[in-house]
Amino acid sequence: MLNNPYIINSIIFSLAFLIGAIPFSLIVGKVFFNKDIRTEGSGNPGATNTLRVLGKKAGISVLILDVFKGILAVLLSKLTQQMGHINTEVNTFIAGGLAVLGHIFSPFLKFKGGKGVATATGVIFILQPYTGLALLGVFLLTVIITKYVSLGSILSASMLPIMNFFIYGRADYATLLFSGILGLIIVYKHKSNILKLIKGDENKLSLGQAK
Repeated sequence: MLNNPYIINSIIFSLAFLIGAIPFSLIVGKVFFNKDIRTEGSGNPGATNTLRVLGKKAGISVLILDVFKGILAVLLSKLTQQMGHINTEVNTFIAGGLAVLGHIFSPFLKFKGGKGVATATGVIFILQPYTGLALLGVFLLTVIITKYVSLGSILSASMLPIMNFFIYGRADYATLLFSGILGLIIVYKHKSNILKLIKGDENKLSLGQAK
């Protein structure tokens, strides 16, 4: 049964979703600070809110762990290919996408979660490293100039399919479709931030105020 590539891929897809669903921000908050990150700050169980509420060390730790979730999901999918099982590039994209969806709709948080940016970053840097570097530049430049992490995330997600179009070419339909869907999901998860940016109510990042 375990030699069946379809069963193998189903297992990998399930693991990718569950890995992405691990709520590291909640775990770090509960274990080390006795706080529920969902009741503090913006209430979003992600690295940025963790940084604001629990400080730099906690925020950076959660960021690294959330990025690693995306990396691990993709590497697990690639591992099955190295073991001789059928595993196309599309399947690897699916595993990465499921890790992001697991973060956004975590069953451990009653199918709620973060906005998927850090986990998506891990996925993109493994699958599309040149695009990842370009988008990291867009994100950092935007945050440095405006101090808005959400705006950096929104612009980076919006430019994901555009960057892939120029870097990987119009013929790579799987890459373009994957990046387009992933970008749309992340932008949609930032809809409340978009409204706050329009109204001028969005919180700016201030490392000086972080603990």
